[in-house]
Amino acid sequence: MDAARIQALIEAGLPGAQAQVSGEDGVHFEATVVASQFAGKLPLARHRLVYATLGELMGGAIHALALKTLTPEEAARA
Repeated sequence: MDAARIQALIEAGLPGAQAQVSGEDGVHFEATVVASQFAGKLPLARHRLVYATLGELMGGAIHALALKTLTPEEAARA
């Protein structure tokens, strides 16, 4: 598994989202995802939206994914 494929899956699953994904060992990854779909949602709900874009890869090909999830407005302030 590579970071570019994870990024593509997240961005396809959350239209309009921007994802930055990194991971050195092919199974542990970190991602920052900016999506308008996160508005009004708590962190756990945001993470579930991202996990849903990856389906069964989570816990399989992707052993761990550390997430930072932001709305576009939150990203603009960061």
